[in-house]
Amino acid sequence: MRPPAGAAASRPAAAPADTAAPAPDFSGWTCPAPLRDLPRIVMGHGGGGALSAELVEHIFAPAFGGRTLSALGDSAHLELGGARLAFSTDSFVVRPLFFPGGSIGDLAVNGTVNDLAMSGARAAYLSCGFILEEGVSVATVARVAHALGDAARTAGVEVATGDTKVVETGHGDGIYINTAGIGLIPDGVDIRPERAVPGDVVIVSGPIGQHGVAILSVREGLEFGVEIQSDCAALGGLVRTMLDVTKDVHVLRDPTRGGMAAALNEIAKAASVGVVLQENRLPVPPEVANACAILGLDPMYVANEGKLVAFVPREDADAVLAAMRAHPLGSGAAIVGECVADHPGMVVARTALGGTRVVDLPLGEQLPRIC
Repeated sequence: MRPPAGAAASRPAAAPADTAAPAPDFSGWTCPAPLRDLPRIVMGHGGGGALSAELVEHIFAPAFGGRTLSALGDSAHLELGGARLAFSTDSFVVRPLFFPGGSIGDLAVNGTVNDLAMSGARAAYLSCGFILEEGVSVATVARVAHALGDAARTAGVEVATGDTKVVETGHGDGIYINTAGIGLIPDGVDIRPERAVPGDVVIVSGPIGQHGVAILSVREGLEFGVEIQSDCAALGGLVRTMLDVTKDVHVLRDPTRGGMAAALNEIAKAASVGVVLQENRLPVPPEVANACAILGLDPMYVANEGKLVAFVPREDADAVLAAMRAHPLGSGAAIVGECVADHPGMVVARTALGGTRVVDLPLGEQLPRIC
């Protein structure tokens, strides 16, 4: 923020020590960069936060139109020939291409499979588009392709079609990948952000913040005394385990870009409900907490690639939690909060000291290029 022209010249002299200073008048102040007035794309537009949301809301959604797109979920819900399908696409530009716990090839599969799983869908087929920069080694391309193929087989999906393009040196970053996926939504399953209701219990499937910190550590050459591994994984099996307990799971979301904070804010806004978190229940690994403390980051805003957030009816919460903990990808699952009628569209966290803080939608992304 900055004062209006001439404000500095008219600033009053300092008040005497025994006289209370007048309250500042902000009525004439202006913001130097209103979000919607940015004339060019900045990195924050791809961070999954407020800038990303504005780009979609004010440019892409009006340009494309359509009832299906207007839902703005992780995947589109389609009806075709009597079948209920989920359809999603994602692009991957992570740097570096290989990191502790995975690679861009693993992300390209797991990211799209997980978007489908957040609808309760069982992923079946993927498309895969490679954009290669001139000069990247064939061995690197082969290594990424094999990682992608292995991840697809692990997730139980088939890469059914694809495309390859090459751009000139300096016009890419080695390898970019786009994947699109399609899967079947089981009968009786209706999972979408609008279904969150007061009384729902909020469950996270395990420790948060690992992927973002893992990427940062290798990209910037940082050492935190222990290697932090990405949590990159396909969550379809975990979701099926949850649906075996009850098909009435209200909401699922994988907290990738923007982390838990972005995912929960999007759900709260979509359903016009409030979310209350218990900060001391959030499963933040010590190594992630220490790294974030050193770097001035909030683990709530750090990306994950193998975790989900679930909103489930209170009467089913204990059974769903037990089933999640029995699955390898949900062994660290925890109840971290609840859905309330108060402060609709807002997420708050109750701190260990008994206070409450607002967990707002991030502006951009603390750690760019994490997927």
